[in-house]
Amino acid sequence: MTPSEFLAFRSKMRTLSLGALTAMALGVAAMEPTTAFAAPSVADMTQMLQVVDDRQENNGDFKSLVYLEQKEAGKADLVYQVAVYRRDQDDKLVLLFLMPKEQAGQGYLRVDNNLFFYDPSVGKWERRTERERIGGTDSNRQDFDQSRLHEEYTPAFVAEEKLGNYTVNHLVLTALPNADVGYPVVHLWLDEATGNVLKRQDLAESGKLMRTSLYPKWEKAFSATKKADVYYAREIRIYDEIEKGNQTTIVIQSLDLSALDDSIFTKAWLESKSR
Repeated sequence: MTPSEFLAFRSKMRTLSLGALTAMALGVAAMEPTTAFAAPSVADMTQMLQVVDDRQENNGDFKSLVYLEQKEAGKADLVYQVAVYRRDQDDKLVLLFLMPKEQAGQGYLRVDNNLFFYDPSVGKWERRTERERIGGTDSNRQDFDQSRLHEEYTPAFVAEEKLGNYTVNHLVLTALPNADVGYPVVHLWLDEATGNVLKRQDLAESGKLMRTSLYPKWEKAFSATKKADVYYAREIRIYDEIEKGNQTTIVIQSLDLSALDDSIFTKAWLESKSR
């Protein structure tokens, strides 16, 4: 995408009414329990999480071009274009900032449960935590990486509820010991019809609500490696629950499931992009 195309896309995104989109897609204000029914077992809920993970996993590689925008009261918007590279089989992830020019060449590399940040202006790598705010936004690594919910959390059932026009299973997830996650407690609302995540809330160990994420758009692409469709959240809206009014938008602009070169998932490759 050229700089002019990027600016045009940015302008298009800003014409969307966030309130209208959220209400239309999820109807979060209308969340109410439905009539009583038999609660799923732990095995059933673990299977629900595995479905979420399996549908998003590609047996091969995953490359996407992402629009990332942060809005904060009283500050200029932060707007980025980021290339995301994933290799699900090896749990590897690379985020490379392409635009704006001032941030081009910055990036993140996840290898062996370690997240590193590279800043070409100083030529240094720094290890970061799972809660690292990507590019200063409310997003973090988990918003770009593959889903591993059934491997990282133990589920418990809250209720079958209505989320706007959707019937959902509301689960609360508690991180397993030594799980490498950003938040130890997660509330999850899963669409009964598709199994897709519609809403997520991340809590600190103290129980304090940190952020709420909405997933109004899911799409799929056929993977020749997987020989099945790969599902992905085309759009994510993240709301900061500590700094009220702050919000982040993530939009996947393009997706490519073809094989990637091994060299991409290295520090040397990321460093070379800023030369």
